[in-house]
Amino acid sequence: MSEQAKKGPSIRTVPEGDNRERLVCPDCGFIQYDNPKIVVGAVCSFDNRILLCRRAINPRKGFWVFPAGYLELHEAITDGARREVCAEAGAEVDIDALLAVYTIARISQVQIIYRARMRSPDLDPGPETTEAALFRWEDIPWHDLAFPTVRWALAHFDDVRHEAAFPTRSNPPGESADYPDRR
Repeated sequence: MSEQAKKGPSIRTVPEGDNRERLVCPDCGFIQYDNPKIVVGAVCSFDNRILLCRRAINPRKGFWVFPAGYLELHEAITDGARREVCAEAGAEVDIDALLAVYTIARISQVQIIYRARMRSPDLDPGPETTEAALFRWEDIPWHDLAFPTVRWALAHFDDVRHEAAFPTRSNPPGESADYPDRR
């Protein structure tokens, strides 16, 4: 092994004062901390209809979601949610409340979901979306939703759609965030 290949975090050990194995650099002692990914998004409405986007990318290409994606470095959470709505659906929104925080431990992900109101019904899907549409509640494509968190957030949105203030929701008790392998 070359000297260059030895540099950086390459030894798995429990650092002093810690309780988990981490990658540590044998030369300088740098500890590499791997932390969960943060996803931000919004359940958006306009005129009693809900915005959904059909995914143009994997995972779950061709299935429906509310606009969401990874929070960027140095980005405020609400700014990230608005950015994702604009990037995926081409919509401008006003965020009015924190709807839910979901923990998906299996993939080390935390999802922070807001309730938002669209400024207009105008949509212009971005490259990660094949189609964006506003659905009446009874017309939501329930069998074609991409992830359990989409179903959870829609149900939580429905519970509080007319409430000015409400407690933040979280993972429903006993429900799994896993989907069987489909597309």
